[in-house]
Amino acid sequence: MKRTIVLFLTLCAALTLGAQDKGGISGDMLREIRKGYEGSAADKAIRNALNTAPINTLAANADNAAMIDTHFSDEVKTKGRTDQLSSGRCWLFTGLNVLRAKMIEKYDLGAFTFSQNYVFFYDQLEKANLFLQGIIDTRNLPDDDRQVDWLFSNPIGDGGQFTGVSNLIMKYGVVPSEAMPESYHANNTSQMRTQLALKLREDGIRLRQAARAGAREDRLQAMKVQQLREIYHILALCLGVPPEEFQWTRTDSKGNIVSTKTYTPKGFYEEFVGTDLENSYIMVMNDPCREYYKVYEIEYDRHVYDGENWVYLNLPVEEIKPLAIASIKDNTALYFSCDVGKFLNRQKGVADLRNFDYESLMGVSFGMDKKERVYTHASGSTHAMTLIAVDIKDGKPVKWMVENSWGATSGYQGNIIMTDEWFDEYMFRLVVEKKYVPSSLLKYLDQKPIRLPAWDPMFLPEE
Repeated sequence: MKRTIVLFLTLCAALTLGAQDKGGISGDMLREIRKGYEGSAADKAIRNALNTAPINTLAANADNAAMIDTHFSDEVKTKGRTDQLSSGRCWLFTGLNVLRAKMIEKYDLGAFTFSQNYVFFYDQLEKANLFLQGIIDTRNLPDDDRQVDWLFSNPIGDGGQFTGVSNLIMKYGVVPSEAMPESYHANNTSQMRTQLALKLREDGIRLRQAARAGAREDRLQAMKVQQLREIYHILALCLGVPPEEFQWTRTDSKGNIVSTKTYTPKGFYEEFVGTDLENSYIMVMNDPCREYYKVYEIEYDRHVYDGENWVYLNLPVEEIKPLAIASIKDNTALYFSCDVGKFLNRQKGVADLRNFDYESLMGVSFGMDKKERVYTHASGSTHAMTLIAVDIKDGKPVKWMVENSWGATSGYQGNIIMTDEWFDEYMFRLVVEKKYVPSSLLKYLDQKPIRLPAWDPMFLPEE
């Protein structure tokens, strides 16, 4: 009996060792791996430096230390820079900044800004409703269904994209910043977001429990209304109560009073902007992982339940640049999003592939192309900004500039300058007015969109 047990244990050990030999790190393999670090004088010097300094500080390319030329052949006229502070509202700041530039130019205003807080209030209320209604819609699915799991994983957040801007403004209008100023929790959203998410998850559980107990649709809808009353209460405490009407005095760029009137938020938008945002713009995307000249739709990627999902036309970057140039040349800013953190020198406000030389520092190559980076989750759209300038030489763009929402002292006078090579690699989305898009591209919008799941990694909200 003992011999049998010994043989059994020996066999198990042999099988375990064999499994390690096939896929684990064996002793022989470890000896080979250790040869990757030779401990040369250069290795030791770099190791010593890395012991006291960040990687990107040591990887800064001295050959590219000089400030880039800041002249641009074509630039949209804008005034003032906004600051989203510790919030993920870049998509909202960007969308409002595009409209702000139009209004400033049309009415000869000074450094005017719309209230981000006003639109954000309704964004959070609508996202809460989107989640709760999604829970009602999926009430008959099992708890481990991926869509149910995604909803509870993403009950609410700060991030978003242009479809949210268009749906929210067309539904609720806008107000100037004086009518609903920023609050502490508008600028610092993390704690409010935590409380909202916790409450919504509890509400979602209660809705599913009621549905299992046999509650009918009308009962679930009544529960949702009561739950949204509590969400509204939290938002009002943290952000303030959005005005239903307000008085505003318009002054020109020299400070002269032009008029004083009382407005509703929708009336204010209709008088000073008036653009049908839901039908005047298209979103184009450069996603090399998916087929070009196809239209895609992202499920649940909207801010308003009865609004629109995010729909875009996927194009090669060479087809996107002429659209941006046409808009900028006509003094019209654009909603733009990218992977902002890659090769960005924050102090200079310059995004350039030559800013950092990680390969020389680490002694290894980083060779993935844009498609491979997206496919492996190494890159994706992380931040929205306002595209306002392009520098064209010999008929080709050499650099671009965006108005950022990190404050006037951030980067280059509140802006980020991007080389055209960087634009190719890390630009992802652009929202452009249809009048700047040739009919040869507009025709592709007649396609039925290919629907992608909400959890597709390429389509996380910009923050």
